[in-house]
Amino acid sequence: MRGRLVGLLGSLVLLVVAGACSRSKEGAQQAGGSDAGGTQAAAQVARVKLALNWVPEPEFGGFYAARDQGAFKRQGLEVEILGGGAGVPVLQMVATGQVEFGIVGADELLTARARGVDLLPLFAVYQTSPQAIMVHAARGAKSIQDVLASGTIALEPGLPYAAFLRKKYGFDKVKVVPYDGGVAQFVTNKDFAQQCFITSEPIAARKQGADPVVFLVADEGFNPYTAVVVTRRQLWKEQPERVKGFVAAVREGWRTYLDNPAPANAVMGKLNTTLDAETFAAAAQAQKPLIETEETRARGLGSMSRERWETLGRQLAELGLIEKAPAVDEFLLPELTQLPAKASP
Repeated sequence: MRGRLVGLLGSLVLLVVAGACSRSKEGAQQAGGSDAGGTQAAAQVARVKLALNWVPEPEFGGFYAARDQGAFKRQGLEVEILGGGAGVPVLQMVATGQVEFGIVGADELLTARARGVDLLPLFAVYQTSPQAIMVHAARGAKSIQDVLASGTIALEPGLPYAAFLRKKYGFDKVKVVPYDGGVAQFVTNKDFAQQCFITSEPIAARKQGADPVVFLVADEGFNPYTAVVVTRRQLWKEQPERVKGFVAAVREGWRTYLDNPAPANAVMGKLNTTLDAETFAAAAQAQKPLIETEETRARGLGSMSRERWETLGRQLAELGLIEKAPAVDEFLLPELTQLPAKASP
């Protein structure tokens, strides 16, 4: 399970201010630009980096498909995908120009922007957040409210969705313990509930003989875009066509992966040997309806709306996680996010 805490953001602002000017030329070079002595080939192929916020798993399948099946290449891009993990500072890496693109959660992005970090969202993989609560079927819970009425629940402290649930239902009737990243306690304790991604822990628990029921936090009204591709505004201003090409390739890659996840799963399986082929396939199937929705079928995979961003900003402010919601028009790019009806997926 992912450790996507926003605690590092306090020091991030200082790093951005210190590094923004000095990295202007470096960022252009990393993005594939060439100096006067560069070769024509170097000018034609832009070498860029994409930092993931977790290890290679199906939630990133479209990026690997774009790389390995030629979508990036057709846009003149050579993309290095950097695997992540707990504590990997993706926001910092993008903001300081260490990488051109990164994957973060929408709530993380708004928190960063509220603290002065000028990053832009480009593409949202998950239209419905996979964040969920799982509980044993034997408890008979019908909703998250029922889960929070008794027993024990493991949650990762400091995450916005937990603050949302606390405010909506309260935690006075349930014992809250730290989430430890696995499912061992869940499997052995019928009164134990825990946070999960619908694509991860429930699958692992079932493989160990448990019978979990899963409730999406999105159904409670907190539904941030998840696995959002971001970049620095500076890169967008200096190389908009390159950024657009990257997004187009990502969209093509996700279409390819949703249609046939097996090739990219095989590639990721060699990079992440903790998951077997069966689990990769099950996760790819579980996430598909969260990625491809009625909206994306009309407006394109990865599309985002100002209404969703406004709602999330308002919720984070109401929860006291940010002082004021960032103005959506300051970061939402119509050229990339407001796709026309019936756009190519």
